[in-house]
Amino acid sequence: MTLNEKRRRAHDKLAALPGVRPIRRPITPGGSDEFDLYYVRTGRKTKHPLVIIPGGPGAASIALYRRLRRHAAAEGLDVIMIEHRGIGMSRHDDAGADLPPEALTVEQVVDDVAAVLDDAQVDSAVIYGTSYGTYVAAGVGVRHPARVLAMVLDSPLLAGDDIEVVRRNLRSVLWDGQRPDTEELADKVRRLADAGVMTPAAAQLAATLYGFGGARLLDRQLDLLLGGRQLVWTAMARVGELMASRKAPYRNETDLVGRIGYRELNYAADPDGLPLDPAVAMREFATGKAPPFEAEPFDLVAEMPKFSWPTVVISGGRDLVTPPAVAERVAGLIPASVLVRLPTSGHSVLDTKERAALRIAEAAAIGRIDTLPPQEAALDAMPSRPAVRLMVSAMSVAARVEAVLPATVPRVVVRSAPKPVTS
Repeated sequence: MTLNEKRRRAHDKLAALPGVRPIRRPITPGGSDEFDLYYVRTGRKTKHPLVIIPGGPGAASIALYRRLRRHAAAEGLDVIMIEHRGIGMSRHDDAGADLPPEALTVEQVVDDVAAVLDDAQVDSAVIYGTSYGTYVAAGVGVRHPARVLAMVLDSPLLAGDDIEVVRRNLRSVLWDGQRPDTEELADKVRRLADAGVMTPAAAQLAATLYGFGGARLLDRQLDLLLGGRQLVWTAMARVGELMASRKAPYRNETDLVGRIGYRELNYAADPDGLPLDPAVAMREFATGKAPPFEAEPFDLVAEMPKFSWPTVVISGGRDLVTPPAVAERVAGLIPASVLVRLPTSGHSVLDTKERAALRIAEAAAIGRIDTLPPQEAALDAMPSRPAVRLMVSAMSVAARVEAVLPATVPRVVVRSAPKPVTS
């Protein structure tokens, strides 16, 4: 997407926001061509700001997280957010053309963080990454350890073989029903899979609903599907498709940077032939053909034991995307770490329970991460973001309305459900 007139107007409007500034960065390592990489800093300036790195790759920073930064400033936090190269304001070269594929790697993104700290005249910072952003944050620890005062890894990634843990965790809930209140839910999922309704992509939507509202919210939707009522489900799937594979300018743009997840982080691993495989879903979500996995940029299993700074690892108990087992492994690898378990939270506390995320970031900034594990229950009980609460409420209301409408498709034939399969 070239920098056309409509996009230029949006770009200029964002560039005029307080605290937004560009720095010149090489398009490729060692190359002479440069582009403008944008970042924003808000709140009262301190010696050690909080650098927040969103998930994705695809999430923008400057427009998407304005509300978060406003609330962080009200809490006294000095926040820096960087517009990831290949996204939003950092998408184009000087001629207005999209950055080329060779410009988009994890190592270059990591070096962009260090370059922004240089421009902001910051020696070291608290680095907060969520989901994909945790890999970038850890990469800063590997390549630029002197720049890290403390670290928060929210719903962390660790390695390309995380997919095996993700598969086991997803199936333990949705296929085998091994958690409290999920046995009947899993039986319904197996029946829907037998009928061809619960595909791997549909299972990712189910995992998202479970993360937001637990077994009860998902169970209502499964009952509707078993009854041949798919209006709400289809609408949610459409929204999910748009979020995963389409561009929302200056907010979510996966088309250029999505290759990072596939090529460097093994997002579309080889399918294992078992039900509800998230690797199959990720291949379907790819814009075009998913690039083959080549190699991870860092060996975090080998590098994390060298991390010497205080680190908070956050894990949501309902997270079926980056499951608790991965967070537990990460916490076990980093010597000066604490694991904060939030049993009723899902994926990315930053995006779902903002107040809890800021409370944790503040503790990291003042050197009191030891106080966080005793606060787990209080942090978990903090309210979700208003947008999340509204979405869950809207889905519940829509489900009740659809339940009294005539079915639009034949009911799912109820046969003997397949037996649980554990990978």
